[in-house]
Amino acid sequence: MIYFLSLLVIWINKMLPPLKALPVFEAVARLNSFSLAANELNVSQSAVSHQIRLLENHLGESLFYRQGRNVELTKEGKQYLDSISNSLSLIEEATNKIKGQQKTHIRLAVYSSFAVYWLIPRLPSLRYLYPNLELSIEMSHGTPDLSDKTADFFITVEREKRGFVFETLYQEELFPICSHGYFETIKNKLGVTSYQDLQSKLNVSPQKIADFPLITSHSIYDRHTEDWKRWFSSQGRLLPENTQFHRFSHLMLAYEAAKHSLGIALVNDYMMNEKENEVALIKLPCPAFKTGDNFYLAYKESRRNEEAIGYLKRWVKEQARSLTKTIT
Repeated sequence: MIYFLSLLVIWINKMLPPLKALPVFEAVARLNSFSLAANELNVSQSAVSHQIRLLENHLGESLFYRQGRNVELTKEGKQYLDSISNSLSLIEEATNKIKGQQKTHIRLAVYSSFAVYWLIPRLPSLRYLYPNLELSIEMSHGTPDLSDKTADFFITVEREKRGFVFETLYQEELFPICSHGYFETIKNKLGVTSYQDLQSKLNVSPQKIADFPLITSHSIYDRHTEDWKRWFSSQGRLLPENTQFHRFSHLMLAYEAAKHSLGIALVNDYMMNEKENEVALIKLPCPAFKTGDNFYLAYKESRRNEEAIGYLKRWVKEQARSLTKTIT
């Protein structure tokens, strides 16, 4: 029996890579640096280099390009990292479960405007409720790729992908806004003195908004002015000819342009952050319109029972109750 076990250990040692080298490899690949990996792992840089050499010798492949202090994964290194990352996560999760420690790190992929104007101001609440939950945020100007390589948890307008769970969060609407100073300009030009008087005038003549420069963004409909065409259409009107536009590529830029009194923009509810002591923009007293997009929470079906995903999902849904068009 002892002889058999000895042969088994020898066979395992030949088949498996040097296990101590795997977390070292992951750290170097993530940080693109031997020295930073050494600092994180609290070992010497020579010890990191030694473990990487052992792993490369075992695999018979170079895992990194080395150019002075800079390191970069080779093609083989990228493939190997993709293959072992999930296994390392599973080992960590199993170990923490046995030790009675929950998985605390989770990566969230979210649109940049949602992250900046809605999510980040609320993070102190998440930190207070779940002090051991470590959150990494990946911002995306477009729809984030639903993949483990991107994140563990997503806020997206996509609604289906095999192997993923989607839960509806928010039905998107856009409404006209401007700065407080520009709001006074609008009232003066239209000859009204109160918010209620302006509301009455715009209810009768919504086209009066086009008497002022309109701020349009490219990011929602992939073309400028389409946002305002749809807003006027929702009011039973055509976009007036000769309307003056300020054109921006992204909704965040349109928001900032309105904040600096360049004109009237269309933005989402989530961009009007009630968490700030002073709200920079004011909603004009006229209707919003639905863009046709819904925001969803998305995560892998196979990971739905992970505690970290459960914590984040419950927290986001609770916070989203402040959105006027949250779907329950």
